[in-house]
Amino acid sequence: MGALTRRRSGCRARDLEYAVLDVETTGLRPEEGARVCEIAVVRMRGDGTVVREFTTLVDPRTPVTGREFHGIADGDVVGAPRAGDLVAELRALFSGAVLVGHNLEFENTFLTSEFVPAGLPTGLPGLCTLRTLRAQVSLERYSLARASHALGGDWPTGQHTALGDARACAQLLAELLSNAPGTLYYTGPTPVELAAGPGTVSAKPRRASAGALRLAGPQPRPVPVRGLRPWPRVWRELELDPRLCGGRFDEAERARAETRARAAVRRRRALLAGAALTGLAAATALAVALARPRGGVLATGVRRGGLTVPTG
Repeated sequence: MGALTRRRSGCRARDLEYAVLDVETTGLRPEEGARVCEIAVVRMRGDGTVVREFTTLVDPRTPVTGREFHGIADGDVVGAPRAGDLVAELRALFSGAVLVGHNLEFENTFLTSEFVPAGLPTGLPGLCTLRTLRAQVSLERYSLARASHALGGDWPTGQHTALGDARACAQLLAELLSNAPGTLYYTGPTPVELAAGPGTVSAKPRRASAGALRLAGPQPRPVPVRGLRPWPRVWRELELDPRLCGGRFDEAERARAETRARAAVRRRRALLAGAALTGLAAATALAVALARPRGGVLATGVRRGGLTVPTG
């Protein structure tokens, strides 16, 4: 898992490409039998330009539960591809990009359980926008919908559809990179080029998303959803460690992360001060050494009649 930081480290985040992912599932835990029933990917440049979109329903090979959340019924997935059928398509979408999700750990558990056994590589570079927002900006709530409304002014459309949520996440990432008070850098694994798989998949998007299949392939779209808007003044003075920004991120966890951030700043300042003192001491020692006469001889002379007469 990578991260974004305002400190000069890694590579410029706006210079990368991103594959923003969302899945709808029949449950929360693959180990308890939950499966993917819809997937969407928005391939985007760091400036917000969408170069490709892909979405399809997925046949989970099990009864589709959770309809009250995602609106997908058993009949909707009839004729849809299975997870293993999508690996070649996903390899092409993920190739050379950073994988992004809002709470990416959730998507990653389903990628690992269903798509990796079918040939999707592991260890792909990733970025969680939920952890990133918590680390960089101060909000009351950080869910995809609430963060979109608080920062961009609009509630996202198509909530709890894979494509709608992927677009909303892509919009947040594009505006994050656009509004940052300084350059943001990505630190994490380097994006890798993936070998293309054989053939193409026969996708089955839900009706509301039918026109979005492979949208923006030959003609890139300048923004994920709408024009990029300026954000209110919500940027943290001290960015938090994204590793401490998971879970519920309640008041106690938030306070702990802020305390760690202040301590980290104090340590960096102490190291810089120590390095400055070390450099000053070394410079002083060098100046003293250069001021000494070569050979350590102050004067020379010969003795005449009980007196030493200088000769040089």
